[in-house]
Amino acid sequence: MRRTTTAAQVPAGPGPRGEEHGVGEQPADGRTPPTDEGTTAGTAPPAAPAGGAGAGSGPVVAAGERPTVRLRDADPEEPARYAPEWLELREGADAVARAPELLDTLRARLAGRPSGIVVHDLGCGTGSMGRWLAPRLDGAQHWILHDRDPYLLHFAAAGSPRAAGDGGHVTVETRRGDVARLTPDALRGASLVTASALLDVLTREELDTLAAACAGAGCPALLTLSVVGRVELTPADPLDAEIAEAFNAHQRRGGLLGPDAVTAACEAFAAHGADVRVQPSPWRLGPAESALTAQWLRGWVGAAVEQRPELADRAEGYLAARLDACAAGELRVVVHHSDLLALTGPTGSAS
Repeated sequence: MRRTTTAAQVPAGPGPRGEEHGVGEQPADGRTPPTDEGTTAGTAPPAAPAGGAGAGSGPVVAAGERPTVRLRDADPEEPARYAPEWLELREGADAVARAPELLDTLRARLAGRPSGIVVHDLGCGTGSMGRWLAPRLDGAQHWILHDRDPYLLHFAAAGSPRAAGDGGHVTVETRRGDVARLTPDALRGASLVTASALLDVLTREELDTLAAACAGAGCPALLTLSVVGRVELTPADPLDAEIAEAFNAHQRRGGLLGPDAVTAACEAFAAHGADVRVQPSPWRLGPAESALTAQWLRGWVGAAVEQRPELADRAEGYLAARLDACAAGELRVVVHHSDLLALTGPTGSAS
């Protein structure tokens, strides 16, 4: 299993981009997460299309929504466990930022399924995507939540919605595994694949695997809140551009796509015949989001300094001044992201 725990994942916009950088470590809270490979919550899932809901599917991991604060130091051979506080902090900003323009197209694609839909949420974190999307879709829904961390899966299952927009039942199942194992067979029976803040922490190979799996399964993909490498801070500072450039370089370390992810995803899905649509989904952070802005700033600057250590002295004063302005309600930040909807047909052709 590939393990990515670099500051390239600092909260760059969509989010939890800084699993251990920019924020101090927190003690474990003593809660014991579930350890099963798969668990279910709620009532029985709706019947799936031919092949059954998740029939023959193996565990899949989610490299997507990850929290910033390390909860404990894990054994190198075990998945790191992270506190859910960061995901909770950013959930409201994510919900406001996601592009509603893509939903009408998605609803039309999913309409007319009396037995309900099956949604695979990759990198579910604490389940924020489900809480946002499930009430915006009608009909019975069965959500399969993927993440490698059983601690987060526990929170995701417990906090998942139980009703669709029209009152239809929503049920939940959790799975653990590796995103590299995602195949069309793993998605058999899927009506939709979705993820939040996932694409920019994938490699091109992993992205190609995801696109091929969705095309092979004949299901659309709604992939939200991918950073695109642009940040605007008001008032401006001469060091803004240097920090942003160093941060973007850090996101690309180790072959990760970082701010190139949306372009790469468009190419990957289009190569499988998908109709790909992209909409902006920026975070717009003002005084009301000061706690989130402060955490994001620490991670953003921390990753930039890790990439370019010669920035350290200037960045220290820069960060202090930015945090002071944030606390005083004088700082506004726009972190640009994009949402992507790929409509793939049953054999990989657009429909």
